[in-house]
Amino acid sequence: MTPAVRRGLPRVPGGEPWPPAGAAPAAVHAATEVLAAAAAPPASAPPTAPVEASRTAAVEAPGGVALRRGLPRTPGGEPWPPAGYAPASAAAPVDAVPHAVSEVAPEAPSPAPTPVPTPRRMGRGARVLIGLAALLVLSGLVVLIARWLVGLAPVERFLEDYPGTYALPEGAPVGIPAWLAWQHFFNVFLMVLIVRTGVEVRLQQRPEAHWARRADPRNRISLSAWTHQALDVLWVANGAVYIVLLLATGQWMRIVPTSWSVVPNAVSTTLQYASLDWPAEDGWAYYNSLQQLTYFVTVFVAAPLAIATGVRMSLYWRGGARWDRIYPKSIARALHFPVMVYFVAFVVGHVALVLATGARRNLGHMYAASDAAGWLGVVLFVVSVVVIAGAAAALRPLLIAPVAGRFGAVSGR
Repeated sequence: MTPAVRRGLPRVPGGEPWPPAGAAPAAVHAATEVLAAAAAPPASAPPTAPVEASRTAAVEAPGGVALRRGLPRTPGGEPWPPAGYAPASAAAPVDAVPHAVSEVAPEAPSPAPTPVPTPRRMGRGARVLIGLAALLVLSGLVVLIARWLVGLAPVERFLEDYPGTYALPEGAPVGIPAWLAWQHFFNVFLMVLIVRTGVEVRLQQRPEAHWARRADPRNRISLSAWTHQALDVLWVANGAVYIVLLLATGQWMRIVPTSWSVVPNAVSTTLQYASLDWPAEDGWAYYNSLQQLTYFVTVFVAAPLAIATGVRMSLYWRGGARWDRIYPKSIARALHFPVMVYFVAFVVGHVALVLATGARRNLGHMYAASDAAGWLGVVLFVVSVVVIAGAAAALRPLLIAPVAGRFGAVSGR
């Protein structure tokens, strides 16, 4: 049987297609004969043998495998290739694949790395409890050491020589006027709000709103920063009024040291407080030396330092390039936060001593401006705490934005 050969392009220009019609290479004849031999059913197989038997016979033949048949090569002919099985050359790749795969041993998966256990972070509540416990232990040690010291003979003589106070200058005022009581409330009110907004500015990463001057809308600050600086302006104005009245009424003599004996007397007062043996005092007439030094540092050192560093960091700074080199913002930032920590520590210690050394009388002095106010000072103190807490809770963008919008442009994120 001579198979039909598909003809291609001529070998020479103008010639006939190659190969000539009816001719087939020897290789094609050999392949055809192999296919015909493979297609012939074995003599022992019955004509009606099932398909499975023919498949078994094909497998038993050398390299035989059933092929999928396609379209006929000649019009009206049978599908190509003829019915039967492929020669060994065609079946080899199919049979070789499983053997090749089976001969290659699969690589053992590398063991997963042992995960390093992540240390669990301590919760905020646990840290607070540990901090309070450490503070109590430290306070207990301080009390024990102080009580041991005041029992020594040299320290006893020191406490007798410096009881904790010294004589004020002649003409020093006695008592606390009403304006000073109101100034005290305004100062505490503004300081709490300033600290609250200052901490918020320091910890805030994505402000909910921004503020900018209408003349310079690109130079924006967070709405919390604007609130913090606006409260600073009010605090500075209140402090200026306080200083003027302090100097005009002679009240400065109560908080400004006028003798170097204030230093040993302050040490004596500290020992007496630490040993829980409260020093004799009369806040209506004078402050002890430790109070005097503390108030002086707070009013005349910490407050100006807070103002100077705050102005450098604020939008009100107009120093110019020369002053920017002399007084960099990094220095102001490094000092501003510790000053705020000092104010927080001062308020906490101040309130603790006021409550521990005669709360009703001390609060009567500070809030009722009277030495015989009874419980009026306590009531006013409680009211002031409620007002301050409510104001701190009200410092939200929803309530602050309308006020800030009167002084500039408020925008979202």
